[in-house]
Amino acid sequence: MKLTVEVTLDELAPSIEHAYQHIAKDVSIPGFRKGKVPARILEQRIGFGPIIEHAVNDALPGFYRDAVTEAGVSPLGQPDVEVTTVPTSAKEGAFAFTAEVDVRPEIALPELSSLTVEVDSLEVADDEIDERIEVMRQRFGTLAGVERAAKEGDFVVLDLNATIEGEEVDTVSGVSYQIGSGNMLEGLDEAVTGLSADESVTFTAPLAGGERVGEQAEVNVTITAVKEQELPELDDDFAQLASEFDTLAELTDDVRTQAAAGKVDGQAVQARDKLLDALLAAVDFPVPAGVVEAEVHRHLEGEGRLEDETHREEVREEATESLRRQLLLDVLAEQLKVKVSQEELIDFLVRTAQQYRVDPNEFVQNADKTGQIPVFVGELARNKSLALALRQVAVVDGDGSAVDLTPFIGSDELDAGDAGADDASDSEIVEVETEEAPAAETAAEAPAAEEKPKRVRKAPAKTAAATDSDESGEAAAEEKPKRARKAPAKKAAADEAATDAPADEAAAEEKPKRARKAPAKKDAEQA
Repeated sequence: MKLTVEVTLDELAPSIEHAYQHIAKDVSIPGFRKGKVPARILEQRIGFGPIIEHAVNDALPGFYRDAVTEAGVSPLGQPDVEVTTVPTSAKEGAFAFTAEVDVRPEIALPELSSLTVEVDSLEVADDEIDERIEVMRQRFGTLAGVERAAKEGDFVVLDLNATIEGEEVDTVSGVSYQIGSGNMLEGLDEAVTGLSADESVTFTAPLAGGERVGEQAEVNVTITAVKEQELPELDDDFAQLASEFDTLAELTDDVRTQAAAGKVDGQAVQARDKLLDALLAAVDFPVPAGVVEAEVHRHLEGEGRLEDETHREEVREEATESLRRQLLLDVLAEQLKVKVSQEELIDFLVRTAQQYRVDPNEFVQNADKTGQIPVFVGELARNKSLALALRQVAVVDGDGSAVDLTPFIGSDELDAGDAGADDASDSEIVEVETEEAPAAETAAEAPAAEEKPKRVRKAPAKTAAATDSDESGEAAAEEKPKRARKAPAKKAAADEAATDAPADEAAAEEKPKRARKAPAKKDAEQA
């Protein structure tokens, strides 16, 4: 959209007066103290050009925001501003400019009550239990040397040397490696399978790290030892060794309980993801190409890969999908009238600071100085909108039975009671302005506000919505099981902090770029 903005001289007068005062502080004129030079004398010495330049750059961002508000549009990214008219003196002329900016497209969401999402059932299969217990056995396994050829699952001690065109680029020795794990070099598993101690093999593989990562290297590997993992027997003695339980049956029951609890948490994550997919599939809208290209350029410039066309296409696809999700969630947040409480914002900022291992006060101050607070509020609102939307969507399991996600997404009834408590305590609400949300960000730079779903303890409206996370139950087998004393429904879900902060594109709060034809050489971004 292109906006044409015309400003009267009276409206620009305060900025012109401010320009006189500001410039007078830096100009030395005989007979006058700095800051006390009359406007007439100042114009005679330096001309009206620098004065109107300062005034335009000072006033333009505010007039642009006013124009956006009056036009009722939701801008994305920075506008391209061109000053077309400036006053010829403090008493004559007018100020006019054009601003061209990408705007949010019209998005018509389907009725939420018409949507149904299916999640996994809570049934825990026996093979899942066996797999978890097998992981526990491996933790308590021992290694014993064997006089035979290595096979998959064995541990080998190896020396490795990699060269490119005769130049040694990497070497390691005495490294323990489990065949089949695939966490070293591509092709290593195939190369060492069948080798015995003191045997060597040479193969070609791309380097997995270092300055020459990805380059093909000639790799020579020597096996110095082959070891077999010996696992403890599955009996009551193992249960006592690996846990606080006296019998294997008790341990198995506890592992099943933990697995079921993990599935309960996973249902909320899965429902959130499937709802977002369903909404994206139900609507079709154009994504502003200018915003996408700006994000692609920013991303590639940060990586120093502006000339990598193959990677450019990958980043463009990721940025496009990210922007589609963001725009849709902005509309959803507006439709549901989502509000972010100050408590939610502070909680998020503190947890994010802890994740980055910085002082929370310092993190909040830096976020405020760099203008990131509105970005975080927007992300929290988008995530929260999915939780609120799930209240209106039918969520069922594989058998078609309704799934109750109230512990994670709350309910309107609980919100109503909480609203009364908030009114009594004058709880502060942070205004959500989705039209000023950040522009696209790549999938590699995940939104900062994303977090696992939490169980609602007091006010579900104060719980940030679930977003991407690992399957909650994955870590269950890694933990030393304890005696089950409480039902899984009372077990609090993991409270994970979010990752990477969102992109810096701001929208209406962004200051316009330098005007191409402005008499000033100063950036129009200066407020």
